[in-house]
Amino acid sequence: MIGVFFQKLKLVIRDESLRNRVLFMLGALILFRILATIPIPGVDIARLDQFFANNQFLGLLNIFSGGGLSNLSIVMLGVGPFITASIIMQLLTVLSPKMKAMYQEEGEAGRIKFTQWSRYLTVPLAFMQGFAFLTLLQQNGIVPPLEFAAMMTNVMVIATGSLLLMWLGELITEFGIGNGVSLIIFAGIVATLPSTVSQLIFTFDISQIPLYLGFAAAAVAVVAGVVFITEAERPIPITYARQTRGAKQSGGISTYLPLRVNQAGVIPIIFALSILLFPQVLAAFFVNSAFPIIVTIATAITNGLANQMIYGSLYFAMVFFFTYFYTAMTFDPNRIADNLQKSGAFIPGVRPGNHTSEHVGNILTRITLVGALFLGGIAVLPIIMQGITGITTLTIGGTALLIAVSVVLDIVKRIEAQVSVREY
Repeated sequence: MIGVFFQKLKLVIRDESLRNRVLFMLGALILFRILATIPIPGVDIARLDQFFANNQFLGLLNIFSGGGLSNLSIVMLGVGPFITASIIMQLLTVLSPKMKAMYQEEGEAGRIKFTQWSRYLTVPLAFMQGFAFLTLLQQNGIVPPLEFAAMMTNVMVIATGSLLLMWLGELITEFGIGNGVSLIIFAGIVATLPSTVSQLIFTFDISQIPLYLGFAAAAVAVVAGVVFITEAERPIPITYARQTRGAKQSGGISTYLPLRVNQAGVIPIIFALSILLFPQVLAAFFVNSAFPIIVTIATAITNGLANQMIYGSLYFAMVFFFTYFYTAMTFDPNRIADNLQKSGAFIPGVRPGNHTSEHVGNILTRITLVGALFLGGIAVLPIIMQGITGITTLTIGGTALLIAVSVVLDIVKRIEAQVSVREY
């Protein structure tokens, strides 16, 4: 196993194109980490640390900023606005048949146009979120009161930082390896590991060894479960009809169509967290409003989502929903049935056309149920453990672990695919 790993690594180093892709990805991530260390001016570090300690949802939001929010860097918004824009565009495909046709039926050209519209929508969202966060930070005394010109300058800097990360992520996707946005989130998660390990070492209590062992076992189980579900497939047998052209015969080959148990990957987790964070940010923004009704509503939202039972139930439901939603957006059984029919292939025992589409759709629905339940269970498992142990950092760690493992698996598979192509 180790020999195979070093053999693959040697191929990566020797192949110029693949080596350049890996180096570009690493260079872009290093640039991102440098940007995440440049803070906006006038930050009260002591108040900032206290504010983060009292707001668990900001720790989750810090994941999307790649660690840039924890020190209020110029990229404090991270890729959050772009993720929000992508969610809005995905939801519009359900409401607008024209948008759905562009995303699913127009091929690569339609997807490029769809992504371009997501970029356009990211711009106003970045400015709105930047203004909301600066106002929230001013209300809590973390940033000093700013005049209009200074406020607009800082908002522009923060929004530009988010757009720069969006552009950097797309460059990684095009010229590097893997999904750029996911890699930026992953880099932020990895960057927090040294401080987490050091904190664990300095606060180590020998009487808590059984608890630490339990956490370690749970982490290993989560990693193993994510790997298993991500790699799990449901093969559908396919046979190509035998064709005779003159004296030459072709077809008659049997193969299979692999359906992944988790077609959506880590996207449902990211979407669910984005949706859950939105009302919390708004509530924190309006909690000091001059209107009593608005304050009452904001306080009710804050207190409701602070309840672990309510928060965990909403989190599970949204992960479950977005698993089915994203799978439906990216995998169309009707298109699969049409492609099989055009290529002269069929599923044994199933008639071509609508029957094939229904057969594939039914199988996809059943296996997606397993993936959705697994993702939802893994997502709320840290919240359950937090309720048992009272350690608040577990929620952040569990979500980060889930995202990190999925991103690493995706990178490894992409590199292996590139290596296999070059071997042949």
